[in-house]
Amino acid sequence: MDLVDTPLLPQGFKVPASRNEDPSKRLRRLLASKPYVFGPGVYDPMGAELVMYHGFDAVYFSGYSFAIGHLGTTDMDLYSSVEIADGARRTVSALRKFQLTMAMGDPDKGASPVHLEIPPVVVDMDAGYGNLFNVQRTTDLYVRAGVAAAHLEDQVMPKRCGHIAGKALISADEFVGKLKMMRSTADDLGHPDFVIIARTDGVSATEAPESKRGIELAIDRGLRYLDSGVPDLLWCEFPTAERGPVERFSAEIHKRFPKARFAFNYSSSFKWFNEKNPMTWNDLGELGVDTAQHDPMAQDKRLGEAADASRGGSSGNRPAAA
Repeated sequence: MDLVDTPLLPQGFKVPASRNEDPSKRLRRLLASKPYVFGPGVYDPMGAELVMYHGFDAVYFSGYSFAIGHLGTTDMDLYSSVEIADGARRTVSALRKFQLTMAMGDPDKGASPVHLEIPPVVVDMDAGYGNLFNVQRTTDLYVRAGVAAAHLEDQVMPKRCGHIAGKALISADEFVGKLKMMRSTADDLGHPDFVIIARTDGVSATEAPESKRGIELAIDRGLRYLDSGVPDLLWCEFPTAERGPVERFSAEIHKRFPKARFAFNYSSSFKWFNEKNPMTWNDLGELGVDTAQHDPMAQDKRLGEAADASRGGSSGNRPAAA
């Protein structure tokens, strides 16, 4: 790890050189060099600091978790773009401060400095909190906050958690317009590396302009979103832990887009313990999954266990949810 000076610390104390790296560029570097990037879901700065302390690749600032932690409610589109953007801003700022604190150690107690990398922060953008101009404003807030990536989903507003029944989708054309606005806004701010993740809830949607439903709808939506050339990663929200739909979605998308990469939500809502053949980290990497989120995880003990599992533990074939 390369270390550099910073004017915020006394002479002789250093921080990782990556402190000065653009968060989106850092995330892209991780995506290019690792089989997958794992980001535990958090809803506040303290949870993000635990993620950083345990050495995870990224932080996932989850809307589901934020709804619980910020409002004490289910994920039903009750908070605004400004609220979650401010939460993300405070989280990014806290991680930078935490790096400084750990780099000092505790000289009075003989504790040596600990040099921690700042994990890039991926933030939920839900359905964009409105129309194209709301998407523009939210993207602006995220980029200026130091967020590395964001995901946008194709639900109507008010949206609902991906694991709640009764979801409805906007048209694919309208959603592509929102994705293009995300890209244009980030580019206009001088951040062409800002990572955009397109999410479809087609698998479990009950209403959509198309006649297709289920996995066929999700595949069709995924292909149309990639046709736009905007998404860096494609996320299909699955309602269960079943292996088959994940493998089929990946295979069908790769027929047209062999180099397509995916984001995957390894949700704590799923009953992984009921699966006879659960997905493993290696399985996800082989399917083209570049980022895996686990939502939520904010307890120190569970983060430590998950850190071991995501690094393979005794084997990379361990179930992805330990």
